[in-house]
Amino acid sequence: MLAPSLSHAQIGGMKLSILDLAPIVEGATAADALHNAADLAQHAEGWGYERFWLAEHHNMIGIASAATAVCIAHVAGATKTIRVGAGGIMLPNHAPMVIAEQFGTLESLFPGRIDLGLGRAPGTDQRTVRALRRSLDNADNFPQDVQEILAFFAEAQPGQVVQAVPGAGLNVPVWILGSSTFGAQVAGLLGLPYAFASHFAPDYLFHAMKAYRERFQPSEYNDKPYAMAGVQAVVADTDREAQRLFTSMQQAFTNMQRNTRGKMQPPIDDIETYWTPAEKAQASRMLTYAFVGSPDTVRAGLKDFAAKTGVDEIMVAGSVFDHEARLRSYELLAGIAGEI
Repeated sequence: MLAPSLSHAQIGGMKLSILDLAPIVEGATAADALHNAADLAQHAEGWGYERFWLAEHHNMIGIASAATAVCIAHVAGATKTIRVGAGGIMLPNHAPMVIAEQFGTLESLFPGRIDLGLGRAPGTDQRTVRALRRSLDNADNFPQDVQEILAFFAEAQPGQVVQAVPGAGLNVPVWILGSSTFGAQVAGLLGLPYAFASHFAPDYLFHAMKAYRERFQPSEYNDKPYAMAGVQAVVADTDREAQRLFTSMQQAFTNMQRNTRGKMQPPIDDIETYWTPAEKAQASRMLTYAFVGSPDTVRAGLKDFAAKTGVDEIMVAGSVFDHEARLRSYELLAGIAGEI
């Protein structure tokens, strides 16, 4: 398998990409969310973003990307050049051969544009894992399952009894995703690109990046480390406007603590009236790498983040209640990326 295509598009000095959860906002439907995802991807393609990834989550009232491969096909079919992929597929929920077939099919339909990011967590609760007919123990097999997928993407050998069709012999770049040092070590030892989920789990960012670079072994996939990190970003014409838009995400992270997840809520004028001090502390910790404000404010924050982490690419999750405001946020972000 060839190395990932890592030069498809670049905005100035730093490659920027988008992670979309296809958020379902209050008063809208999953169909609306999926339509908005495709619309955002079309705009992002024109603005020069590198890739557009969707994430697998199950039993989430406010997220429409559960059937991730189907959503990728929807977005890829609506665009022409931007890379589209999974950020990620939660591998414990699936048989490796099924994923190889799904992404082999996507690569066959949209050649040279498909990424496969693999995560070790189930992305849901234990009862939903059982509904998926899987086991939490499957996470222990993650390194072996990754290698099995890589083998399915390799050229089929004479006499090979089990093949992924489509899949065998196709160039589907495989990424390892993680929020701890475990995935970083797997990515390094297998010589694969690595993406860290600092947009919601910031604690081990620097430890994971260090582990990945130290453990990296050149491979047929990559000859040197390639690291990406996720951040939250909301950009508006003024700091005040951006902070107000961001209250929808702050409410969502507060509701996770309350175990009252639902559709994305509209922004509010004063977030301090919504959360308790303890909830604020926890949500703010999870949102450590959230860059919110005017173009000048966000530019400064992202420049500092890029310098401290040394990442090759930044993936931005920027969920905003109003779709037009979300488009505007990503447009403004693209405009300042050349200075990051």
